[in-house]
Amino acid sequence: MISVIVSIIFFLSFIILAVIVLKKIPLLLNLPETEPAKLNWKEMSVKIKDSLFSDKFSFEILLQKILSKIRVLTLKTDHKTSSWLQKLRQRDQKKKFDEDDNYWQEIKNHTRK
Repeated sequence: MISVIVSIIFFLSFIILAVIVLKKIPLLLNLPETEPAKLNWKEMSVKIKDSLFSDKFSFEILLQKILSKIRVLTLKTDHKTSSWLQKLRQRDQKKKFDEDDNYWQEIKNHTRK
């Protein structure tokens, strides 16, 4: 059953992909041909050095941004683990309550015999 569903999804996605490609071919043929852009490594390196060592750039600000993102990530993981712990504790309490309830039922059954 699952293989039938997977094959239907596969063929539908293939048909949709073919329709999209067939619609875009005329647009691609009308585009003018251009030469690929050539990268000038010297100019790029000069721009990078200028931007890194300019007055506006500060390593301290960059470090602050990185540390704040790490802090946010740490807080998110802490929140997630605390929710997992809470769920585990609730399950454990529920199991203990169910066991206690069965315990008294068993005692009643044994006393009646």
